[in-house]
Amino acid sequence: MDRFEKMFDMPVEKALLFAVKPILILIVCKIVVGIVLKVLDKVFEKSKLDTGIKGFFKQIVRIALYIIGIIMAAQSLEIDTSSLVTLLGVASLAFSLSLQNILTNVFSGIMLLITKPFVTGDYIEVSGISGTVTAISLMRTRIRTADNKVELIPNSDVASQRISNYSGETRRRVDITVSADYKASTKEVISAIQGVIDNDERVVKEEGYMPTVRLSKFNADDISYVVKVWCENGVYWDVYYDLLENIREAYAKNGIEFSYPHRVVHIEK
Repeated sequence: MDRFEKMFDMPVEKALLFAVKPILILIVCKIVVGIVLKVLDKVFEKSKLDTGIKGFFKQIVRIALYIIGIIMAAQSLEIDTSSLVTLLGVASLAFSLSLQNILTNVFSGIMLLITKPFVTGDYIEVSGISGTVTAISLMRTRIRTADNKVELIPNSDVASQRISNYSGETRRRVDITVSADYKASTKEVISAIQGVIDNDERVVKEEGYMPTVRLSKFNADDISYVVKVWCENGVYWDVYYDLLENIREAYAKNGIEFSYPHRVVHIEK
């Protein structure tokens, strides 16, 4: 009350200035906020930041400038703002504690949008879920699985897990293991598989990406052969399944048999 009594004891000009000054400060603050946000819009137009992170930064700047304006207006009325600043600090601490999980997801989302371990449209595997990324927001990452389910994963889980990005490169290697009976010679098996690979135009046959067919393991009932070929990312699954089907046809054409578990029983009289 002393401040307002002091205002009435002032000359009219000073009292008017005392009363109008905080209002002018708030008006100037609003103008400054508008100018700063327009500058940020122009800066963001040239950046590659996601729309969500742009809106988040603008909101933070807006709130911070308005808080500064309110404190300055209070100081113009000769109000002790130290208690106000302390109150704001306590309130912000309580707010951050109550929204700890939300803030963790938000900051994880910001890191994902800045570091870009994957982008919308990439096929990834994270938290045991595989699928195509359809959206990255500040709270969750949206993934569409191969069977058309929508998975919403909290960004804190995404940021803390190992991420496998299958769309990170233009080419991907197809790894297949097939088996053959011990009766078939190694040359016959490799020749049959190599013929399938040679007839597939989608398989890359360039230096550094040449197909590989090798004997990999002797098993109890059969022999394993490893097949490694490169193809464009978009046809990975087509090449994978077509190779399996065509290898089976090549086996049948060349008289190569797949083995199966069997047991020899000796009957004694």
